Amino acid sequence: MKGLIVWGTTSDAGKSYIVTALCRALANRGYSVAPFKGQNMSNNSYITKESREIGRSQGLQAEACRTEATVDMNPVLLKPRSDRKAEVIIQGISSGSPEAGDYRGKYMSLAKEAIQLSLKRLEKEYDFIIMEGAGSPVEINLMDTDLANLYTAETAGVPALLVADIERGGVFAQLYGTEKLLPSDHRERLAGIIVNRFRGDPALFTDGVKWIEENVSPVLGVLPKLDIAMEREDSLSLNRLTENNTSASVIDLAFIALPYISNYTDVEPFTAEPDVSIRFIHAAEDFGDPDAVIIPGTRSTILDLHHLERSGTAALLKSYINSGGTVAGICGGLQMLGEELIDEEGNDSGTAGTRAAGLGILPLVTSFEAEKTTRRWSGRQEENEPIHGYEIHTGRSSITYSAEVVPLFYSNSGGEPEGIVSHNGRITGTYLHHVFHNDEWRSRWLNQVRKHKNLPGLDVVYYEKEKDQRLDELAAAFERHVNVDDLIDLMESTADDK
Repeated sequence: MKGLIVWGTTSDAGKSYIVTALCRALANRGYSVAPFKGQNMSNNSYITKESREIGRSQGLQAEACRTEATVDMNPVLLKPRSDRKAEVIIQGISSGSPEAGDYRGKYMSLAKEAIQLSLKRLEKEYDFIIMEGAGSPVEINLMDTDLANLYTAETAGVPALLVADIERGGVFAQLYGTEKLLPSDHRERLAGIIVNRFRGDPALFTDGVKWIEENVSPVLGVLPKLDIAMEREDSLSLNRLTENNTSASVIDLAFIALPYISNYTDVEPFTAEPDVSIRFIHAAEDFGDPDAVIIPGTRSTILDLHHLERSGTAALLKSYINSGGTVAGICGGLQMLGEELIDEEGNDSGTAGTRAAGLGILPLVTSFEAEKTTRRWSGRQEENEPIHGYEIHTGRSSITYSAEVVPLFYSNSGGEPEGIVSHNGRITGTYLHHVFHNDEWRSRWLNQVRKHKNLPGLDVVYYEKEKDQRLDELAAAFERHVNVDDLIDLMESTADDK
């Protein structure tokens, strides 16, 4: 198999970033490339063309490869529901939500089979497979069940690169310790090191490179801290969404950071808007006086609503809305804005027979069911403007439309209404993730916010086009610091050895 795997010394070391960069660099050279992550743990997911669910990072990496994302690129996805329980998604389909111990027993063999099958299918279709590990490959208590790092590398028989984030400090201990803790066969697999997020003059790190090469492995590149924004999947990367805030940012966009937040990439397009400052509301004291608030999706609408009530954020949010504030609720955020939440079987809260009052802003009642909806969605606004997004939810909402609240969109399949918007446009709710990735619609929503602040409207920012340009910029920056020809030679030579 022609490929390699990118390991990291820690979570958020830059594995996804580097895999994405290498995928686009290879695609730009005319190779057919596929990303791969054997097992991913994330509540940020992506819906494939077949309405199957994979990790969001693999969806973006497929875009970098200029190929259609499939379940084979992330055959096993774990979506945490609590500290001890996670939903298991195998080949894009939910297979239950076991306790951690049950996963090791009942699901491990199924997960391994899925990884093997997916790798075989990808190998037949693509020139190279660029694989991403998870966290660290040397978590001793997890090593026997580590499917994303060691099992994937062994199954694929590929060399490994190890990435370390120097910005955090301790890079030498990270690299040295990781290499020493690797099992001997995987230590032999290690082909080189990439030092990530270096600030300053690289000449000052010459002695560091020498030490790493003498004591760990060859250094294949030292990447600077790159100011090229990409969609993030790891929860540790959440605060990086605020990095582009500047003094010129006059629109205060507040994003409620729910404990069980999911699909927070919904807010990513605002990073491209020149006058928008993104911040997070973690507690009531963070609320302030925002120009607009987004309530994101969540893995547990009821538990997160209780959190908002206990923290005092719910009361502030209702007061803000009643005072004429602008709010958009996405998926779980839409459900919270309603009148009642009904969870007879415990599919949302984990406790059967749970009922909760919503914020009471919009006329809708939500019931949670066992069957999960996962699908891409296409439709239009009344102006016949195309709208695209995707749904991932177990809630079913009954909405009472009137002259005060009307459908937000209409589907292309039968003209069914989707979502809800108040007559003045200030309160919006939708089940569609990536609704703000619709550039024309996002621009119109933002211009309404600007108008309320007596600011002029701005032209449309085409985020999706910018994102593709960023992928090319990322690949070019990667190639300036890492010799991609050497990586191609490495993948081809090790494949010939198998």
